[in-house]
Amino acid sequence: MKITALSVLDLRFPTSRDQVGSDAVHKDPDYSAAYVILQTDGGLEGHGLTFTVGRGNEVCAAAIESFRHFVVGRDLRDITSDFGGFWHALAGESQLRWLGPEKGVIHLALAAIVNAVWDLYGKAEGKPVWKLLADMTPAQLVSCIDFHHITDALTPDEAISMLERQARTKAAREAELLKNGYPAYTTSVGWLGYSDEKIHRLCQEALADGWTHFKVKVGGKPGDDLRRLSAVRAAIGPHHKLMIDSNQRWDVDEAIARIKELSHLDLWWAEEPTHPDDILGHARIARAIAPVGVATGEHAANRVIFKQLLQAEAITFCQIDSCRLGGVNENLAVMLMAAKFGIRVCPHAGGVGLCEYVQHLSMFDFIGITGTMEGRVIEFVDHLHEHFEEPVVIRRGRYMAPAKPGYSITIKSDSRTKYRFPDGEIWRQ
Repeated sequence: MKITALSVLDLRFPTSRDQVGSDAVHKDPDYSAAYVILQTDGGLEGHGLTFTVGRGNEVCAAAIESFRHFVVGRDLRDITSDFGGFWHALAGESQLRWLGPEKGVIHLALAAIVNAVWDLYGKAEGKPVWKLLADMTPAQLVSCIDFHHITDALTPDEAISMLERQARTKAAREAELLKNGYPAYTTSVGWLGYSDEKIHRLCQEALADGWTHFKVKVGGKPGDDLRRLSAVRAAIGPHHKLMIDSNQRWDVDEAIARIKELSHLDLWWAEEPTHPDDILGHARIARAIAPVGVATGEHAANRVIFKQLLQAEAITFCQIDSCRLGGVNENLAVMLMAAKFGIRVCPHAGGVGLCEYVQHLSMFDFIGITGTMEGRVIEFVDHLHEHFEEPVVIRRGRYMAPAKPGYSITIKSDSRTKYRFPDGEIWRQ
């Protein structure tokens, strides 16, 4: 099957109208997607996106165009037979690499392309991506990974050994996943721009729907954070998990002080407490706020940053992101490193399409890498799923496994028309 064409759309949803997605740093986000479609001579399409929050989405869309010559005209089988080599060719392209390397807009664009190929691969094989990964051999999986710059933390032989240890019991875990789903937590109750009354109402609704893990945005005035967080703890009771997310708002000393001020509310983790590139700062925070855990990774640009976070014992929870990292391939590398270091993977999914994406990664993590869901949850936000042909299915606070072939990321044609920026119906109005 040959890839014959590539098209790119700038899709934006006006979520800032209702403060959906608002936090201490991103006060007026319009959830957006730089969206790519790979067309083939076999009648199938591969869809992928990278997530932004509005302005600048056009830059990501332009960056996707810069990779056109890597995929158009290529046979899908040629790509997937050397997926690691394909990924390295994109990430290491000599001129584009100068704009990274492996970070920023170029890496976000790479993720959209790579994920579109995985979507196409799943459709060609007739499998959802989580199942496609689960059915691959350890050698096939490892061949998808670019091990450049991480062999001091994880070698290909170590990765194969880890995967082989889980291979014999994959079928039983797959059956468990299909029956019970994968645990999740909700961020939808606690956006920073929500009123106290709305937060209380949403907590009550979430409890009725079976949620047991709740995350609240902080990073505003200390008194406001304490009031809002105390109200959520009172609403959900003492036995449910409560997490906070300051979205990089604080310096290191401030983060330590602010988290300690809130720790009496029995916090499970403090997310993005400081700048995402500050590995040593995260390590210092982790030592100071224990037993509260540190969670970060949604803005960690690549596997090398994650390697250092793990080596420095700077994180308790590893928050991979389907688009910030370079698609499925680089996420496989990080999940394997996290498993080796004994750190739980709890993906970031606060954005359009991210829930649809990351469910596949965590489900494979359970089946093929770690063999456990203990202490692991996937983020869930209850926004914009109606625009997808195969939206996530949540039952009693758990993700149910997708059944359709592909990566669950195809946005409905009507939504693509209406929300295209700047000429779609929604934006013309």
